[in-house]
Amino acid sequence: MKMKHIYIRSIFLFLGLFLSSSCSDYLDKESDTELTLDAVFQSKTKVENWLASCYSRIPDPIWGGTVRQTGWEILADDITPSERWRQYGWDVIPFILGDWSVGSQWAPGYWNGLPQRIRECNIFIQNVKPLPEDGLTQEEVKLMIAECHFLKAYYYTLLLDTYGPIPFNPDAITPVDYNLPDLQVGQTPYDEIVTWVDKELREAALVLPTSYTEGRKFGRATSIMCEAVRARMLLFAASPLVNGNPEYIGHNTKDGKPLFNPTYDANKWRIAADASKKLIMDAEAAGHKLYTELNTAGGIDPFMSCQNLHLVEANNGNKEVLFARPSGDYREYDRHSAPSGNGGAGGLGVTQSLVDAFFMDNGLPITDPSSGYVETGFSSEDGFWTGGTTKYNAIKNAGLVTLAGTYRMYCNREPRFYLAVNFDKAWYTEGDNAGKDNGRRLEFFNGGKDNNHTHDAPQNGYLLRKRTDPTRNPRSGYFAARQGILFRLGEVYLNYAEALNESDPGNADILIYLNKIRERAGVRTYTIGASDALNIHVDNDQESIRKIIRMERRVELCTEGIRYSDLRRWKLAETVLNGPFYGMNYNGTNANDFYKRTVYQNRVYKKSFYWFPVYLAEIEKNPNLVQAPFWDK
Repeated sequence: MKMKHIYIRSIFLFLGLFLSSSCSDYLDKESDTELTLDAVFQSKTKVENWLASCYSRIPDPIWGGTVRQTGWEILADDITPSERWRQYGWDVIPFILGDWSVGSQWAPGYWNGLPQRIRECNIFIQNVKPLPEDGLTQEEVKLMIAECHFLKAYYYTLLLDTYGPIPFNPDAITPVDYNLPDLQVGQTPYDEIVTWVDKELREAALVLPTSYTEGRKFGRATSIMCEAVRARMLLFAASPLVNGNPEYIGHNTKDGKPLFNPTYDANKWRIAADASKKLIMDAEAAGHKLYTELNTAGGIDPFMSCQNLHLVEANNGNKEVLFARPSGDYREYDRHSAPSGNGGAGGLGVTQSLVDAFFMDNGLPITDPSSGYVETGFSSEDGFWTGGTTKYNAIKNAGLVTLAGTYRMYCNREPRFYLAVNFDKAWYTEGDNAGKDNGRRLEFFNGGKDNNHTHDAPQNGYLLRKRTDPTRNPRSGYFAARQGILFRLGEVYLNYAEALNESDPGNADILIYLNKIRERAGVRTYTIGASDALNIHVDNDQESIRKIIRMERRVELCTEGIRYSDLRRWKLAETVLNGPFYGMNYNGTNANDFYKRTVYQNRVYKKSFYWFPVYLAEIEKNPNLVQAPFWDK
C-alpha cells in the first residue's frame, strides 16, 4: 500500500518557536478535516505544524513535570502538596500514600501518548522533502529529520525512566490495515533500548547545530540537547537499580530473555563519566557556563545567581540552560506555592527532610557538631549574610536574610535554603504590575494570615519558594512568563562528579566540578587538605566523596524533577520514601505548639513502585507483555 493512500487525522500544533519570535505554550488542536499525507507534506506551513506536533509531548518542567501531572518531585521527598488536593485530580497524591495499583490513572499517559509522537516522527522522517517553491530547503529538511531523531530518542528515555523495559520498534509506522497479532509484542531488554538511544542521539548530534541564531527557534533540538539527554540516561543506566540488580534476576520476557542485565558492569560508570565530560567540553565551547550575577563587591552573588538562574531567559544571558521548553505553566506553580494571605492557593510546600538537607552558612551540614546549628529557640537579632554583600531582594536591606525573632532552625543557613523554603516569620515580598514591592512576615500558625486551616494552607508549616518569581501577585493576577528548564549545566557537573567517583575514585576532576557548584552557591568548597576559612576537609575515599556528592545533588537540584530518579537509581527509594514525613505543626496556634517536629503524613513505598506498572488493560490486550517487577506479587 502506498503511503499517499493512507488517510490520517492530522494533528496541528501551533508553536510560537516555529511561527513567531515569541515563546508560547504548546497547544494541541486537531484539524476539522482529514488530509492525505501528500497534502500535508506539500506545504511548508503544514510541515512545520506536523513537526511542532512531534515536539508537543516534551513535559512541562515547571508545573506538569515536577508537580501537578507527572509529579516527579511529589513522588520524591522534596515537594509536598496539600493531601486534600487529590479531590481535584492530583493523581500522584494517592501513590505516595501507597494507594497505587495496576489500574491507577496517571495524567501524562506516557505508555500510549509517547509512542504516538514517536510514530509521528517516523511519518515525518519518511515523508518530508524539500519544497523549493515554498521556501523549504534541503538543508532545513536535513535538520528537521535530525530533530525528529532526537525527539524519538528523548521520548524513549522518558519511557525507560518511567517503565523500564518497554515494547520497542523505533522505526515502525502502524498501517491502517494492520493485523492485531503484529502489534502484540513484548518488552525489549533495558540495555538494548539504551544502546539504540545512545546511537540515535550521537548521530543526531552530528547533524544538529549547537545553537540557533534565530530567536524563534529557541527550544528546537541542538547537538547540546542530544548530549544532555544522552548523559543523563547513561548515568541512570550505570546505577545500581539497573546495573546488575540481583532483585531483577528472573524478570524475563515471555520467551525467557532477561529484561535487565543481571551482571554488574563497572564500565558503564566510565561510559557515563565520558558522556558527561564530553557534554561539558562541547557545551562550554559553545558558550554555556554556570549562571552568575555579581554583588556590589564584585564577587559572585550567590543569592541572585541561584535565584535567577531559574528566572532569566536563555536569550537574556542565561547560558546555563542546555534544554528548555519556551514556556511552562509558571502561573499555576507560582499560584499554588504563594501564601493564601496574598491570594495564592497556599498549600504547595517542601518537606522537613529538605529543610534539614541544606547546609549552614559555613558550608557544613546541620548534623556536623561544628556547624553551629541550633534547632530550637529564637534569634535575638537580625541575621546577615556574612559571605559578602548581596542584592538579594527578599528583604530590602542588602545582606539581611532573617529578622530578629526567627526560629533558630532557619538562622545562619546557606543562600540556597532561603531561595527554596518559605518558613514561618520569613520575609515575604510581592510584586505587582507596576513593579512596586510590599513586604511582611509570613504567618503559618493556625489562624494566622497564611493558615486558614483548610487544604489551601501550608500542611506541614512550609511553602515552596524555589523557582517561583518574586514579582508574582496572585491577587492582581500578575505572573511573569518564563522558560521551563529541563537540563542545565549545573546538573551535568554533578553527574560528571558522581560517575567519575564511581569509575575513577580520587580523580582530581571530582572535587573541581563539585566545588564549582558550591562556589556559585556561596559555601565553602571541599579539599582533601586541612579545613580553613575557605575550604572543608573531606577524606579522599570513594564512600566519603559519594556522600558529599549526593548531599550536594539534594540541595542544588531540589524540586527540579531529578530527586525521584536519583532515589530510584540508587535503590534508596524504598527506605527514604517509606514511613513518616515531618514538618512543623500545622494545627499549632502559638509558638510552643507550632514549632515542633510533627508527623503530617505517613508514606508507603513498596519495592514494586520503582517502576510504573503496565496498565492492567494493556496486559489483558497483549499476552506478550510482562508486568513490571514485583507488581504481580
